[in-house]
Amino acid sequence: MGVVKSWLLPTNHTHPNTKNAICSRSIPWSVICGFMLFGLGLISLLTGHVVSHLEWYSQRFVHRSFFSTLDGNDHAPIDIWESQYSKYYYGCKERGRHFYPAIRERMSNGYLLIAASGGLNQQRTGITDAVVVARILNATLVVPELDHNSFWKDDSDFANIFDVNWFINYLAKDVTIVKRVPDKVMRSMDKPPYTMRVPRKSDPEYYLDQVLPILLRRRVLQLTKFDYRLANDLDDELQKLRCRVNYHALRFTKPIRQLGQRIVMRMRKMANRYIAVHLRFEPDMLAFSGCYFGGGEKERQELGEIRKRWTTLPDLSPDGERKRGKCPLTPHEVGLMLRALGYTNDTYLYVASGEIYGGDETMQPLRDLFPNIYTKEMLAEEELKPFLSFSSRLAAVDYIVCDESNVFVANNNGNMARILAGQRRYMGHKRTIRPNAKKLSALFMARHEMDWDTFSRKVKACQRGFMGEPGEMKAGRGEFHEYPSTCVCEKPFIDELSEDGIRPPKLAFRNLTIGTDAEINRGNEESFELPKPNERTY
Repeated sequence: MGVVKSWLLPTNHTHPNTKNAICSRSIPWSVICGFMLFGLGLISLLTGHVVSHLEWYSQRFVHRSFFSTLDGNDHAPIDIWESQYSKYYYGCKERGRHFYPAIRERMSNGYLLIAASGGLNQQRTGITDAVVVARILNATLVVPELDHNSFWKDDSDFANIFDVNWFINYLAKDVTIVKRVPDKVMRSMDKPPYTMRVPRKSDPEYYLDQVLPILLRRRVLQLTKFDYRLANDLDDELQKLRCRVNYHALRFTKPIRQLGQRIVMRMRKMANRYIAVHLRFEPDMLAFSGCYFGGGEKERQELGEIRKRWTTLPDLSPDGERKRGKCPLTPHEVGLMLRALGYTNDTYLYVASGEIYGGDETMQPLRDLFPNIYTKEMLAEEELKPFLSFSSRLAAVDYIVCDESNVFVANNNGNMARILAGQRRYMGHKRTIRPNAKKLSALFMARHEMDWDTFSRKVKACQRGFMGEPGEMKAGRGEFHEYPSTCVCEKPFIDELSEDGIRPPKLAFRNLTIGTDAEINRGNEESFELPKPNERTY
């Protein structure tokens, strides 16, 4: 049994013969479909009726190849509110038959302590990977410690943000998790727990070769600054474990869930559907980006001072960063993009953000484009008071409202944007828009040289491949937390237009989002004018 497969039961299965694999791949699907249809023709000629599902399978292959066109090259109109292809996919996270049950605490290789790092969503990735590492090491995981010393200065513990009992019980078949190292074990130790930091994106072999021997020797081991310390590309079973942790086990506490759902309900009372925008236009984000946003010398000085907090950051060219697509859009640019995509000015927006750099003056152009803008502070001022001193709890509320939105717009490639994009793909490919900043930045600079229709058409062209469609990223590529391809399965194609009454067999699957687990859950400058307000068409 290979080292990487140590978390699976022993198996006698062998890999397919390489020669056979090569030969099988050399036959195109079109040839296979041709033979199928030829056979169907003979059967139909002789019997007058197609008595098999071969036709369905041939359509299935054609259907799959149709999905492969969803990479931005297809020029068919895109529904701006939901993907018409999402119904063909569902989240799948079930354990395989060779995935053995969790090792009991007394039989494990020791206790694994984890110190997460960063803000809420950065820590969320660390917690997810911590469970997987505990599985790899056959260790008992102690409920991770959250970061109290980061930029956000939040002293919340795990149990203040996540439902700790749900977390432990949900993962009981995967990893044994305890709230603390037993006192008996701590008293028996001659030395304090060994502390180490593993390299970023270490593969399972590293943990087995370098970490496991220390764990066996010291019995209790702490891994510090644990964020993105596990490789992106893992065995399918471990990837599905990541999904069970991230999308199911990490449920927020009841007060956070209740407040988040109340805000969602208040948005729904005003509009049947809404867009959530994660602006990420706070001073620290802008300073970190090294970009310039048109605020003159005052902006350069203010952001320059903030940037000094990170002593290792290199000197960057603001123009160069913008051309490379590394700069977040301004609130005005986000509004222009959304209007150009087809969202009318009576659309309701929920803005998830901290302190906006420039305040109301920065936000006003967005409000002119979309007057119906709301924030959690506007919708739940009194209920938020107990949370105001805790940035991670506030971020958790925003997370819920953004996840429940009909459309989510991520204005940067930060941790919250990636995690939410991945969860929305897993939960049914809910419309998720990521600005194609590299192309849009040049388009925004030249927008006064074209009329509105031309600008809108160009924006739509730029955004193809950035709208959250199922086929935008090839399976296995991209950050797994953003593109959890292993955990997104495809349903069989159902020919709804069949005339002979025959229906293909349906795949029986469980709805993974129901029950308590879903609680989380063309011209000159003068011609560049926005279209007049339109009635909402629901």
